[in-house]
Amino acid sequence: QVQLVESGGGLVQAGESLRLSCAATGSASTINIMAWYRQAPGKQRERVAAVISGGITNYADSVRGRFTISRDNAKNTVYLQMNRLKPEDTAVYYCNANAKPLGAVYYNTYWGQGTQVTVSS
Repeated sequence: QVQLVESGGGLVQAGESLRLSCAATGSASTINIMAWYRQAPGKQRERVAAVISGGITNYADSVRGRFTISRDNAKNTVYLQMNRLKPEDTAVYYCNANAKPLGAVYYNTYWGQGTQVTVSS
């Protein structure tokens, strides 16, 4: 199995920065895509950013230019650097991985427990 452990959320003021981390632990596995999603109260979960094993990244329009996703393949860790935060960025942020544990045949999708990010105006 693959477990995703997130850290780095918190309360900041608009314009400030936060960095989220997510480490994939558990049995040795092959991880294809790692991503960050977020869900604000009363809204659907949306993908914020994603990075594939080769380093190609993708961003939601709402965060492009402000957020940067990066990945350390040796540590099976993904980061989300969030700059110039806005109140509308307030949400629970979830780490997501598409991974194949050692011995498995297929890839599965895994989720972290979520970390709260609150941006005050």
